[in-house]
Amino acid sequence: MGGSLYLAARQGIETVVVVMSDGALGGEADDLVERRQSEVRAAASLLGVNTLHLWDFPDRGLSTGAVADAAIAKAAACIADCQPGTVFMPGMLELHPDHRATANVVWSALQQLHERPWRGLRPASWFYEISVQSPVNHLVDISAAVDVKKQAMEIYASQNSENNYPELILALNKARTFSMPPEVSHVEAYFQVPETQWGWSLQKICQTAIDRYFEAGETKE
Repeated sequence: MGGSLYLAARQGIETVVVVMSDGALGGEADDLVERRQSEVRAAASLLGVNTLHLWDFPDRGLSTGAVADAAIAKAAACIADCQPGTVFMPGMLELHPDHRATANVVWSALQQLHERPWRGLRPASWFYEISVQSPVNHLVDISAAVDVKKQAMEIYASQNSENNYPELILALNKARTFSMPPEVSHVEAYFQVPETQWGWSLQKICQTAIDRYFEAGETKE
């Protein structure tokens, strides 16, 4: 969602980005954690992010009991403190286990906050795509931001040495233009959780979204 972050910054919308884990398993370098933190700071600055939080939960450990509980509590506190209008989290079908675990953590944190309506905090909940197409209901034209998004992704040298992530992610953004006008070059896709589903499990939300593809006569985004 780097393109959307950049477009939001250009519109004067305040953005807060949270990096959940330390990323220690994303390579072999002794200083990998420090390198990745430096990279994300540079990328966030380029995209115009207002506030960046770098948390240190263990890489690929977000789904374990005590760590997950601590992450949920910290996420709930962060959301309550920021008072956002919208909370974005990775899609439910993402390939990386930490991305799926982050979705579970953030959704659980939101459920805790939704159960306390007297606090007046009910941000919209959106899932974003990283590496795989998922059921979506919103498309954002990032044609005007794609060059900056590419520059931001190229900053992550520690990860791009493991795989060609910029090319893969931009290919996904290109594929999402299928239902858009020809002048749209790249799109970021999102799923906004309907308010009627706020109390549901992620599995039920995902299954309900997939069930739509078996309905006759309806074009899917």
